[in-house]
Amino acid sequence: MGHPAVIGSEGALVIRVLGALLREDVVGLRSSGRLVHRPDGAWLRRDAGEGQAFLLPVVEDGFQCEYAARLPLLVAEFSGSEESVSYLSCDTILAALRGLAHPLDRDGFDAFAEECRQTLATMRLHTAVRDEVAGRLTDTHGHSPAGWSGMSGGLAYDTLAAHLDHPVYPTARGRSGLDERQLRSYAPEMAPRFALRWLALPQDAVAVTGTLPEGWPTPARLGLTGLDGTHVALPVHPLTVGPALEEALRATGAADRAVLADRAHLDVVPTLSMRTVALTAQPLLHVKLPLATASLGLRNRRTIKPGTLLDGAAGQRLIEQIVDREPRFARTILHADETVYAHAGHELLAALFRRYPDGLQDSAVVPMAALLAEAPGGRLVADHLADRFYDGDVLGLLDACLTLLFDWQTTLFGYGIALESHQQNISLVLDRRPDGRTRLRLLLKDNDGPRINGARLGERLGAAAPGPADFDDVRTFTDGDRPVVDLFTTITVHLCAGAYAFGLAGHGRAPLPVLLRLVRDRLAEAIERLGTGTGEPGAVLRAQVLDAPRLPVKAMVTAGTLLSKERSGAADINKHYTSGPNYLLRAGTSA
Repeated sequence: MGHPAVIGSEGALVIRVLGALLREDVVGLRSSGRLVHRPDGAWLRRDAGEGQAFLLPVVEDGFQCEYAARLPLLVAEFSGSEESVSYLSCDTILAALRGLAHPLDRDGFDAFAEECRQTLATMRLHTAVRDEVAGRLTDTHGHSPAGWSGMSGGLAYDTLAAHLDHPVYPTARGRSGLDERQLRSYAPEMAPRFALRWLALPQDAVAVTGTLPEGWPTPARLGLTGLDGTHVALPVHPLTVGPALEEALRATGAADRAVLADRAHLDVVPTLSMRTVALTAQPLLHVKLPLATASLGLRNRRTIKPGTLLDGAAGQRLIEQIVDREPRFARTILHADETVYAHAGHELLAALFRRYPDGLQDSAVVPMAALLAEAPGGRLVADHLADRFYDGDVLGLLDACLTLLFDWQTTLFGYGIALESHQQNISLVLDRRPDGRTRLRLLLKDNDGPRINGARLGERLGAAAPGPADFDDVRTFTDGDRPVVDLFTTITVHLCAGAYAFGLAGHGRAPLPVLLRLVRDRLAEAIERLGTGTGEPGAVLRAQVLDAPRLPVKAMVTAGTLLSKERSGAADINKHYTSGPNYLLRAGTSA
């Protein structure tokens, strides 16, 4: 059977999409598939009834699924016929598999096909602008990426990370409903600069927690005279201005009293999350604003529910409690302040004012999401950081990162806590001590969405332990360890450790067995510090992570786009799981 070569952006996208469908067992591709071997390699055969079968070319993988797609191809064969049909695009593949889906799910296949089309257009745009963007970054920050410093340098790393695919979600570069002009004007991968829009809302309609940043504009400064005594100015992302904002104002009953300023004010640069922007005049201040778009699934809207603001501040306070009780982290764990925010009771009328700590201007502040990104000149960001801080040893960089990361996250687990601290929410802060040695710290942000075993937390903190009443999301507190283990595994282990083992191996930086052994060893050492006696948290992590035959895996496409919440049963689309092989068991020479 002939097959196409992998060519360009579309082929790469098709392979990622097929891999995700296989990993999440969409229409039974994995559970109902049978492995067959042909002269060109392995294929997975999924009988479709009425003499038809679909065949998917696969290769052994192990990162969250036994197999991955090896070619951008799905083949339909028919019994009694030597002819076959090859599907080479996301459109044709999803249309073919749609027929196997439950009738209630078929609209989800159509929606995912549109998501794939948007992503492909974005990938092609990225290819077209890559050299131009790289030139702007080096002109602004210098030719050596390892020398990009401070929070402004961190924005340049964000730009590089935005050109990189997500380790799990295949269409992460797509953003629903945004065209090329909007992406060029506002997306982080373009490194644009723009000014915020402003909405004057009646003071009695806006809940403000904390003190707004010094020098925050008044309505009069925005050209809205006569409103300073009655209204407060709320920043609005330019992409939110329009019908979506008007509908939000009507829904809250504020449409007749709200005034949108014609004058834009305060220049900003988008961060990796796009809805969060950095003020160019105040590098330590970032403002998180709702967007009427979605990424990582059409149901994963980029709005800001007011309850998440409360939960983020509560999560920050809890982390600060742990650091106070574990003084060794006072020198290594930094945290953005997220206790100042405002909202008008609607997910499109909100703002978080995130302030970063002082003293970072001479440090490299690198989001973990950027480590495997291509830097100007073609090398990885990790290569440049290793050159500057670890004498060119990429494994040394990864080792230091894993040692601190696992020590911190397992310590939290010992208190019954797991954070949604994925690659975008953790930055490495690297600099030199006076004695010339490298110092590594972690900088955290965005701590809404944790999972907390209330019994463990109460045992450790006693009367000082927060409870369900301190968080808005009723899903935060759990009755046992399992939801906490699931979050720890899918975020800390898969996205912040395993992804780098497989990614660096794929780039030829070290053999996969060596990298997996490093991940397992550093995690095992951290677990041992927790204690592994019966019922102790270390014993739970050893049994359910290190030595478990299978591990939980995010089913992001299923919960985010393909299926409704009613059909998927997902209480939280970001915490809906299937399972995959435990690659940590492969950490010996047999890998």
